[in-house]
Amino acid sequence: MDEENRFKQCLTCADCRVKACMNKEESKYPGFCLTKEVDSKLLEDAKEMYLNDEINNRLALVGAEVESQFYGKYTRVQETIEFIKRYGAKKVGIATCVGLLNEAGIFAKILRAHGIEYYAVGCKIGAVEKSEIGIPKENTLTKGAKYESMCNPIMQAKILNREKTDLNILIGLCVGHDSLFIRHSEAPVTVLIVKDRVTGHNPAVALYTKGSIYSNI
Repeated sequence: MDEENRFKQCLTCADCRVKACMNKEESKYPGFCLTKEVDSKLLEDAKEMYLNDEINNRLALVGAEVESQFYGKYTRVQETIEFIKRYGAKKVGIATCVGLLNEAGIFAKILRAHGIEYYAVGCKIGAVEKSEIGIPKENTLTKGAKYESMCNPIMQAKILNREKTDLNILIGLCVGHDSLFIRHSEAPVTVLIVKDRVTGHNPAVALYTKGSIYSNI
C-alpha cells in the first residue's frame, strides 16, 4: 500500500471541513466520509438503543430540547439547570475537585434557588495518602515532602451511587480522574467545568491560539 492510500485510510471526522452529514448532502461527502461507509447494522443498533432504552431515550430527547431552545442563548450553567429540570432529576450529584469548591458552592446555591436537591463530594474524600495506591513520590505535587491525599474519583462515584442520584455533574476533576468517575458512576454524567488552570478552565483557548502563544502544542 502506497503512502497516499495509507494516509487516506487514516482520515476521520476530525479531518472534515464539509459537515455535509448535518443535512445529509450526500453529493458533498468527502471520499473518506465515515457516514458513507457506516456499518448499517451498527447504525440500526444505535437507533434501537435510543428508542428502546428509557434512559437513553430521555437523555437524547431532553438534550435535543435544551439545544433547540437555548443554543447560543444560555450559558453552560443555565443549560445545565434546564437539563436537570426537563430530565426530571430529583437528586443531583456533584463530583468536584476540592480546588474548585468555591465554584461548586456557587453552583450549589443556584441549584437551591431552583429548588433542586443536590449532594456534593470533593475529590479528596477519605484523605487517602497517594502512596497507598502505589503513586510514587516523584509523581506527587510535593514530591513526598508532606502528606498528600490522592484524588479519589471512585469513592466519589460510590458515595453518589449510595445517595441514588439521578444525574451527576463533574466540576473540574483532573484528566483521567474524570474517566474513573464516569466509569464507576451509576447515574448519567454531564460536565459543567473542565479543569485547566493555565487558561482559566477554558481548554479551547489552547486550540484557538495554536498559531500564536500556544504554538508549542
